[in-house]
Amino acid sequence: MAVRAYILIQTEVGRAASVASKVGEIAGVVLAEDVTGPYDVIVQAEAESVDELGRMVVSRVQLIEGITRTLTCPVVRL
Repeated sequence: MAVRAYILIQTEVGRAASVASKVGEIAGVVLAEDVTGPYDVIVQAEAESVDELGRMVVSRVQLIEGITRTLTCPVVRL
């Protein structure tokens, strides 16, 4: 069973649209949209494991220019 998560991203001013576009190109990203509120981009992502999800965030998402902070929220099934 795949691990799903929402990744909340804060960006530099004026960078939300370009960040959402670049994040959307990453393998495992299902959806990336720029939004209003305390976060600028919300991403839905899937990976085979929590470790793989963590590697995606650290080695792919966080390296995109214009991102200042991320918060990863794994989906739980209660």
